[in-house]
Amino acid sequence: MKRKRKYCDKVLSDSILQVVPDGHSYMDLLAYEQKFDSLFMKKRTEYQESLKRVSKIKKKLRIFISHNFVAGVEPKDGESNGSAPYFELRVEGRLLDEDKISDKSLTNSSNTKRKFSTFFKNLVIELDPQIYGPDNHLVEWHRSPTTSETDGFQVKRPGDGDVKCKIYLHLDHSPVKYKIHPRLSKLLGISLETRQKVIEHFYHYIKTNNLQDPVNRDRINCDFYLKQLFQVEYFKTVELPQRLISFLSTPDPIVLYHTISKSEKNTQCVDIEVELQDPTKGMISSFLQNSTNQPEINSYDEKIADAIDQLNEIKLRRDFFLRFADNPKGHIEKWLVSQSKDLAVLKDDGLYTDLNVDETAESYYNPQISEAIYRYTYNKILLKRGELEQVLGVKNN
Repeated sequence: MKRKRKYCDKVLSDSILQVVPDGHSYMDLLAYEQKFDSLFMKKRTEYQESLKRVSKIKKKLRIFISHNFVAGVEPKDGESNGSAPYFELRVEGRLLDEDKISDKSLTNSSNTKRKFSTFFKNLVIELDPQIYGPDNHLVEWHRSPTTSETDGFQVKRPGDGDVKCKIYLHLDHSPVKYKIHPRLSKLLGISLETRQKVIEHFYHYIKTNNLQDPVNRDRINCDFYLKQLFQVEYFKTVELPQRLISFLSTPDPIVLYHTISKSEKNTQCVDIEVELQDPTKGMISSFLQNSTNQPEINSYDEKIADAIDQLNEIKLRRDFFLRFADNPKGHIEKWLVSQSKDLAVLKDDGLYTDLNVDETAESYYNPQISEAIYRYTYNKILLKRGELEQVLGVKNN
């Protein structure tokens, strides 16, 4: 497996820039690429941090409350298949965009319609107890792990007269939000928030009013309002979450009133504000997980680094032959000395003595070498003689 190329592997040396005019343009592009990569990594880190934070957007949920009366059927003579009159009450809803321009806003971040029931933890319809009795006047729906989401709720009850009803809607906040006690709410300036946000606002109040003890940093000194709230002169910082719990309660439900009237058929519309997951989070998550182009980028980096290696090798050869052209004899002598040093290292010979180039010529006077040269020359002469005779058409008898 090839190692991952680094930035230094793509840098042209000063010696190459001196002989390659376009090298400076390449280095400018490389500097721009490094600047872009730095900015890209910075933004990528910011996006990763943004995914850890709870980000919500507010939308309008339009609730439709409608009813319909169905007249009863009188049984015929001798038959008992008649039916009593009854009414149908429907509670439905759909998500609207803030600008309410078109129905295209009825989509969430995944471009699919969000069910009406997903916005609520439970729904209670209270009918007139004087008509339906104390045991049959409530219709309840509660969310459970096996709940099937729906776009609306429908209730059927027998009746042929006007019926007043109340509809209680408990919003499903994620993360869970709490109703804040009026006195604490006035102090912090919030009425409905998550526990974490309440603690953050409280610490901000402490910092703004310098309530942290200057000597014992783990102690909070209560001002006039906190004394009324907690009934103590001071408390420890670690006690804060526990003290705030008693001032947090379940949020009040949204209460809608509707009259089921037999004389008229009407639809009541109510808009409420709901919070949705920021749709950009899905886009950011997909962007961070998308690595489709990374293999192609790595391939280009590998090709660039290989080209730089080839340039460095070519530059070494060029310098070698330039030195040879300037001073052939001196260059060859230096080259032989360098090769001798390398040979000594390969032979694990730590000692090095200068070699006289002239003395090394004695090895060429060896009888075996002379015999080899004679045989090589004789074979070449015979080969050339044969080629010449073939051209002249002379037949060797």
